[in-house]
Amino acid sequence: MIYTKSILAITVASLLTACGGSDSNDTPQPITGTFSLGVSDNPADAEIVNIAFKQVVLKGNGESLSFDVSDNGELKHVDLLQFQGQEVETLVSGQSIPTGEYQMCIYMEKSEVANEDSSYVKTADGIAGLTTNSNGSCGGVGAEEPGTGRLFFNKSFTIAAGNNAFVAEFNLGQGLQAPHGNKDYWTLKPTAVQLVNNAEVGAIKGQINASDSETIANIKTDCETAAGGTEYSQAVYLYPADTALTDMVDFRPDADITAPQAAPMASARVNAMLDQNDEVTGYEYEFGFVTAGTYSLGYTCVAQNDDPESVNTPEDAEMPFFIHIDEQTVEVTNGTTTERHFPMAFVPAS
Repeated sequence: MIYTKSILAITVASLLTACGGSDSNDTPQPITGTFSLGVSDNPADAEIVNIAFKQVVLKGNGESLSFDVSDNGELKHVDLLQFQGQEVETLVSGQSIPTGEYQMCIYMEKSEVANEDSSYVKTADGIAGLTTNSNGSCGGVGAEEPGTGRLFFNKSFTIAAGNNAFVAEFNLGQGLQAPHGNKDYWTLKPTAVQLVNNAEVGAIKGQINASDSETIANIKTDCETAAGGTEYSQAVYLYPADTALTDMVDFRPDADITAPQAAPMASARVNAMLDQNDEVTGYEYEFGFVTAGTYSLGYTCVAQNDDPESVNTPEDAEMPFFIHIDEQTVEVTNGTTTERHFPMAFVPAS
C-alpha cells in the first residue's frame, strides 16, 4: 500500500439550505445551496498558511445574510495546506436562505505580527503575520472591526432550487506576497481568490514518473544543482491551451507579459509518495478544481524562485526560473478527474 502526503490544495466547504417554491398547499419546500471554498496551490517555501476565518456574508438584493463560522466562539483556524486536492473543510452548515442572486464576502482576522492565535504563515525561517489590504462591510456583523480583513467576490452567483456547489479558489502562488521592504508580514491579495461553479469544474492529477530509487535520487541531485545549492521545490504549472514550452513564464505582473508568452493560471506542488517505511516511491501532483476546458502543463523544480511581484527568467543570476518539460492538450471535463503523467520530468538546466 502506498501512502501519500499531499501538499497541493485546500477546499473549504459551506453547506447552506435554502427555502423556496411551493407545493399545492403553498408549503415552502426545502432546497439546498452548497458553497465549497477551495485552494489549488501554495507558495514554494510555506509550511503553514493559516487563515483565522470570522464569517461568511451573502449579499443579495435584499438583506445581507451573515454566517458566523467560529468554533464555539473561537476563530475558525484553517491551515490551507492541510486540505489537499478535492478534500473539503466545512465553514457553514445547514443554514436556510432564499433562492436568488448573491455576492459573497469572507471575513478573516488579519495580523501584521507573528501570532498563532490569528492568521499567519510559517516557513523554515519561522512564523510571520498574515494580512490582507481589503476591508469594509458587505452587511456582516462586525465586518468593520479593527483587525478584520475582507475577501470580496465581485462576480455574482445564483442559489437555485436544488443543489448548488461553488469553489472559492485561493491562488496563493500568485496572490500570497512574502514580506518585503520594511514589512515583516505576509499579504494575501483579495484578487487572488475566485469563485467557480462546481458543476463546471473537473480535476487534474498525475505523477512525475521515476522507475527506481536511483532515478529518484538523480532527480533530487539535479534539482538541487539547478536551484543553485538552495532547497528546491517541484511544482506543476497550469497554462492556457497550446502554450508552448518556451512561452511558459512565471507568475509576474501582467504588464511584464508579452505575447505569445503566457503566465500560469495556477500551480500545484509536487508531493513525495511514501511507502509504509516512509521511503519515497515517486512524486505526484493534483489540481483540485479546474474549469472545464483544454490546458497545457509545465513542470519545474525551481518553484521557490518564482516571485509573483517580479520577472524571473532562466537568465536571472539570483533567482533563475524555468519550466523544464511540458504536457499539451490536457482535456478537463465537468465532474471528472483527468490523469496526465509526466515522464522523466527533470531536464537539467543549461
